Amino acid sequence: MVCMVSRTGRQLQRYNKGRRLVVGCIPYRFTRNGEFEVLVVSSQKGHAMMFPKGGWELDESVEEAASRESLEEAGVLGIVQCELGNWRFKSKSQGIYHEGYMFPLLVTEQLSLWPEQNVRRRAWMSVEEASEVCQQWWMKEALARLVERLNSSDIDKEAVLSSSLS
Repeated sequence: MVCMVSRTGRQLQRYNKGRRLVVGCIPYRFTRNGEFEVLVVSSQKGHAMMFPKGGWELDESVEEAASRESLEEAGVLGIVQCELGNWRFKSKSQGIYHEGYMFPLLVTEQLSLWPEQNVRRRAWMSVEEASEVCQQWWMKEALARLVERLNSSDIDKEAVLSSSLS
């Protein structure tokens, strides 16, 4: 069963030396021809495109937070994989520094209903397209690390494709 309500508020947010801890995922899947594409979402105001991300809360692991954000913002479930890295960045809206952690999420299910479907758009696209539309430098770096990881590993894309479609 999937929770259909997004968490709100900052009472449970984690901080490190005054920086809010933020966790995100790069949801991805392999196409039938062995290429992979990533899922981006619009910001709540609807203009910028980015990967799902949000605050890491006290009652969850970093992987649970990454998975939760992907569900809430993009309506996808999947396998959270090894961390791509962490970055310090300045929030555009608040002007304060955050510490962000990014993970790949191999998508196993895309939901037709999800918590933030009325305030966000989602779109599957190529890595090149995502790199163009994503305005956050640290997310672009995480995407580049994912591409490098997937291209250098001996992933059996056919096995991954068949398991993610079942």
